[in-house]
Amino acid sequence: MPSESRAHGGGSSPRKPRLTVLSGPSGVGKSTVVAELRRSHPEVWLSVSVTTRKPRPGERHGVEYYFVDDAEFDRMIASGELLEWAEFAGHRYGTPRTPVLQRLAAGVPALLEIDLQGARQVRAAMPDALLVFLAPPSWEELERRLRGRGTEPADVIERRLQAGRIEMAAEKEFDVTLVNTDVKDVCRRLIALMTNSPS
Repeated sequence: MPSESRAHGGGSSPRKPRLTVLSGPSGVGKSTVVAELRRSHPEVWLSVSVTTRKPRPGERHGVEYYFVDDAEFDRMIASGELLEWAEFAGHRYGTPRTPVLQRLAAGVPALLEIDLQGARQVRAAMPDALLVFLAPPSWEELERRLRGRGTEPADVIERRLQAGRIEMAAEKEFDVTLVNTDVKDVCRRLIALMTNSPS
């Protein structure tokens, strides 16, 4: 059973921040939650992932993602620079290791927004990490969101739906589930988990 007690220190003394991982099926609203968190809680450090996919309109290198080619991604894997990485919908995504460790050592609350494969790798590499599953209000709502995006071809949407079914089935592997019915409420509860304060 996942435990909240694997903490540093005891009693009412402050605890060293641990890494928090936010995951869930594609289309559940992870990016929207992260954007709200950036706005309302600038003290939280949000890891920027590396990806081999091309930028979408409005995305900036080093802000939403670090955009690299396959050769650079291969180099980062070979040199151990990634805490985790995964392939999804024909592209690879990964988390640079050093910035995460630096923020945690400095006592800064750190959040990763990654997929199921990545969350499993982080759990293996950093057992004390808190894994948070962001769930949709229903499967029908998730499907509606994915089909309503209008940014991807039908075959990609179908792959995302297939992956979503697998990801939904993995919810039990996570420490906490937050249902995304209200973004501000999800952020409030996520911050409470990250800072060990009452929600």
